[in-house]
Amino acid sequence: MILAPLILAIDTTGDVGSIALVRDGLIIEERILDSPDGFAHVLFIEIEQMMERHGIALDAIDLFAAASGPGSFTGVRVGLTAVKGLAEATGRKVIAVSNLQALAVFGTGDLRATVIDARRGEIYGAVYNSALELVCDEVVMKLDAWLDGLPREVEFISRGIGVEGGVEVSGALAGAVGRIAAARAGMAKDPAEIDANYVRRSDAELLWRD
Repeated sequence: MILAPLILAIDTTGDVGSIALVRDGLIIEERILDSPDGFAHVLFIEIEQMMERHGIALDAIDLFAAASGPGSFTGVRVGLTAVKGLAEATGRKVIAVSNLQALAVFGTGDLRATVIDARRGEIYGAVYNSALELVCDEVVMKLDAWLDGLPREVEFISRGIGVEGGVEVSGALAGAVGRIAAARAGMAKDPAEIDANYVRRSDAELLWRD
């Protein structure tokens, strides 16, 4: 019998980070990372400890996945750099998952409007269907303007910004990232092909271009 791929998923894109082991769409373990000083100095220690708890060697991981943003510029890079390094070291592939798509996992409606606080008075938003397929493109804009352009019957799932009547996801996202990666395992890419999903350019890029 061929086992479904064993996936290590990472999310370091927000104030709360997380890691998860996922197989066949089921979360074996998901652990929240709370590190106000950033995740770079705790991430690999937490991964090592999780693997030890389950008696799993790194080369037993079949696929690596990371939340690719939108989110904290530094946090996005930490997670992506980690999975790229681990994948290169083990000869495995990587799947990058949009945070907006990962939020849609927490919904139950036919149309799921996912929204993340982008700060500066703006939000990142998108709409997915129950199959987690993109229905309305990922955008960054003012919340009121985004709401005005949405289909009428949508379920709101948010992170970092409450939407009245919606679902607020404040905890771990890595499990959702791993579940999406499990469904998309055949679309995994070489580590060098993976990039961040900023939706808009970072301040550093904007200043450099100026």
